[in-house]
Amino acid sequence: MAEEKRQKEILRIERLTVSFAQYEAKTTQRVELPVISDLNVSVREGEVVAVVGSSGSGKSLLAHTVFGLLPQNASVSGDMFYQGMRLRTEDIMRLRGSELALVPQGVSYLDPLMKTGKQILNGRRDAVSREKMQKLFVRYGLEQGVAQQYPFELSGGMARRVLLMTALMSEPKLIVADEPTTGMDFSLATKAMEDFRGFADEGNGVLLITHDLKLALTVADRVIVFYAGTTLEEATAADFKDGRLLRHPYTRALYRAMPEHGFAALPGTQPYVRDMPKGCPFAPRCPKRGVGCDGEIPVTAVRGGSVRCVRYAKTSLPEA
Repeated sequence: MAEEKRQKEILRIERLTVSFAQYEAKTTQRVELPVISDLNVSVREGEVVAVVGSSGSGKSLLAHTVFGLLPQNASVSGDMFYQGMRLRTEDIMRLRGSELALVPQGVSYLDPLMKTGKQILNGRRDAVSREKMQKLFVRYGLEQGVAQQYPFELSGGMARRVLLMTALMSEPKLIVADEPTTGMDFSLATKAMEDFRGFADEGNGVLLITHDLKLALTVADRVIVFYAGTTLEEATAADFKDGRLLRHPYTRALYRAMPEHGFAALPGTQPYVRDMPKGCPFAPRCPKRGVGCDGEIPVTAVRGGSVRCVRYAKTSLPEA
């Protein structure tokens, strides 16, 4: 029974596509720029799921989509489910801040006109909540007097810790943390990871969006690898103990770029949304590129994970 409960899904995102309407320079022609394409993510009870990838891959946009924080020129297709219920806009408005908590990347999400203590408590006045806040201040190395300060009086690192504390105080079912450790030293970042792990172990879920693969692997159960707005691979954290267990060439490149694995840089750059190649977005940089990489790229289940790569869908693929 315990294992069944652990596997219950909290969040499932299927075939998510997010595009932005823009006008071409010096014309009145309107174009749709797809920034996220056919993306799939799930988080189950008891899990920390890390979403990793380089800057500009769409990781933060995923968090904004879950919480309905996209600008008016955004178009969204696909499905999102929370505990089996299809999420509508009104459901997101009702759940966020209670059952769904966001640790945003930008500190501008703090109210500049409200003292930080009030924002952390969020209307709670009971002694238990105040005691919990005080313990969080101690844990994250903040003086109790910070509760009486306004956000503009805090450093960037302090403000990020306040955002993290605000999410932990709300006792949600799911935390979406978007680069939550930026500006923190290693000891504080480690404490944050420990708190996410403990939160998940209580039967909740964490979607951890980060560029710090090494730190994420200390607590993650599964890793979702993003590149140019799509999912290239889903792997278990254990797969990263041996690079040969990883499925996609980009994931292996991330593995080799870690300091303990040689710190090898990958040549080339991630394509801009206007310059996206046909087929696999990683193909121009891929050492295994073949002629089939320019066509439709299927998602294939492989060794308990999944990969978006034609080499796993075909027994042979000639090199380009």
